[in-house]
Amino acid sequence: MTLLAAVGHAQALDGREAGLRAAHAALNRLGIASPQFGIVISSYHYQARDVMSGVSSLVGDTPLIGFSTPAGLTQQGIHPHAVVVALLGGELRAQAHWLPGYAQSGRETASRLIQLTTGDSAHRSLLFFADGFNGDAEQLCNHLTDLPLPAFGGLASGDVHSGNNYQMAGVHVGMGGLAAALLRGPFKIGVGYAHGWEPVGSQFRITRSRGFWLRALDGRPASEIYAQIFGRPAREWAFPPLNYLVRLYPLGIDQGDQPLVRSPLRVEADGSFRLNAPLRDGIDAFLMVGNRSACWNAAQKAVQDALWQLENARPVFALLLVDLAWQFLLKSSPSAEIAAVQEILGANLPIAGGYTLGQIAPPASGVGMPQFLNQHLLVILFGETK
Repeated sequence: MTLLAAVGHAQALDGREAGLRAAHAALNRLGIASPQFGIVISSYHYQARDVMSGVSSLVGDTPLIGFSTPAGLTQQGIHPHAVVVALLGGELRAQAHWLPGYAQSGRETASRLIQLTTGDSAHRSLLFFADGFNGDAEQLCNHLTDLPLPAFGGLASGDVHSGNNYQMAGVHVGMGGLAAALLRGPFKIGVGYAHGWEPVGSQFRITRSRGFWLRALDGRPASEIYAQIFGRPAREWAFPPLNYLVRLYPLGIDQGDQPLVRSPLRVEADGSFRLNAPLRDGIDAFLMVGNRSACWNAAQKAVQDALWQLENARPVFALLLVDLAWQFLLKSSPSAEIAAVQEILGANLPIAGGYTLGQIAPPASGVGMPQFLNQHLLVILFGETK
């Protein structure tokens, strides 16, 4: 077989034990095959170095990359305060790289990624995870125009209040970085993405925005506008739970067929919205609201698009990178997004994933400048060629 995959998950009091148990479960399911690449998805409550130490103690020098999240996802459901390990074997080959300067400059990080991917035509794709609170993912994507292979991935999530999150690549872990894996071999990858949010009619002009902070809409503090719409006092939007549930209500910006969606990370004490992508003054935006049935349909559309890209390859493994807003919206229907995916892919296909603060998808042509998304569910299918 050209491609094998297995997923394990575990909970424990410390990160090393959770990582070790999750890796042990994945290795058992992989059987006699040797792992060639691993993805580690860890609760941000654990120490990253402990998690990677536990996983590496069993998989040795297998290339590993990973990220932090509030909850991991597998074919069994949602796993808070846990570690999820996906191991891929067969003829897949991988190289893991740690780029620590992402938070300081997305442009410089993009240049380094381009350097890593040039000069070797055997590299088929680039998977990466970056800091979701610090750094400019839009700038990173905009400077990957010369990338000679498809790139995709997501932004690590964690504690919304403190911004605590981390990325992992081999022995390197930390905040503010980017963990990348160059993948090659006789396999195919299909990527699909969609979201379940729709415009509700309220439209505003962005009148004051500075960097990642959206300060005013229609000349008034952003929190005052939302207070007027939702009937909750503006001061309440600066405190839990509204200061992080604001991600349920992103802004859409017209840009042709599909609106650009930008989602707040939180509401600051001064009433401004903290985002992880800058917005320009003077542009019009409209409020968007999600619903469960639209998210179900979006998850299935993402899977179908990914399957279409696989063509005649057989799906072996699915990586799900789901925006944190989905976790908030589907709280009364936990694992609904996984059930939607499994209705098409079946209950036995290995799945690993986590909640993210942004998703990176390749362009329609496959090669060239990737797109930075908010609010989406991104499905990355690894397929075995016949």
